[in-house]
Amino acid sequence: MPPEKFGAFVQTLAARGYVGANVTVPHKEAALALTQPDDRARAVGAANTLWFDGVLRATNTDVEGFLDNLTACAPDWSRNANKAVVLGAGGAARAVVYGLLERGVARVVVVNRSPARAEALRERFGARVEPASWNARNATLADTALLVNTTTLGMHGQPNLVLDVGQLPSHAIVADLVYVPLITPLIRTARARDLATADGLGMLLHQAVRGFSLWFGKTPEVTAELRALLEADLSLPQASQSE
Repeated sequence: MPPEKFGAFVQTLAARGYVGANVTVPHKEAALALTQPDDRARAVGAANTLWFDGVLRATNTDVEGFLDNLTACAPDWSRNANKAVVLGAGGAARAVVYGLLERGVARVVVVNRSPARAEALRERFGARVEPASWNARNATLADTALLVNTTTLGMHGQPNLVLDVGQLPSHAIVADLVYVPLITPLIRTARARDLATADGLGMLLHQAVRGFSLWFGKTPEVTAELRALLEADLSLPQASQSE
């Protein structure tokens, strides 16, 4: 949906029969301004889950979605996570950075094409956030325990993410928020190095738990069967072997 149409669409959700909605890129920051956000959404600076409670409210479930999926894929990830590198500085990146700082990661390097947007995350979250230029992205990897791609690079129909994963240490964990294709070029390259990975579909499932509870009053459980059902339903395309 074009950004200029997002506001009108959100304001007519109830009239269309919706009890709520999930918000994806690039609308998460706009959603914050168009709703009554809770403390979590305000702290993150972005909203991804909307629901009606007399008024249109918003929260951010990307935080627990990212952390819960990461823990499911790499249970001990936070034990030695002194430094994380986050690619991107949009709404999803805000949730990831917030969650990492909340879990005690000492340094979070935010790499973005626009230096001003990366700097904005430092201003919001404090000195543990270190902005870095896009051209320096490979240089940030050598001592990185966790790499997170929050950009659309590598998504079906988008340019590939050009990154030297070989610069990561052998204990590094790689997370990609992209889930179409399910196995992105970044995930494939990381697995070829036997690095632990967390894919975007897992985060999509985990972030949906609280939203579903807010909309329907029932809390679902993320299971292998649920994941398989979603994979089949989405008919997720795979990245080509040449990528």
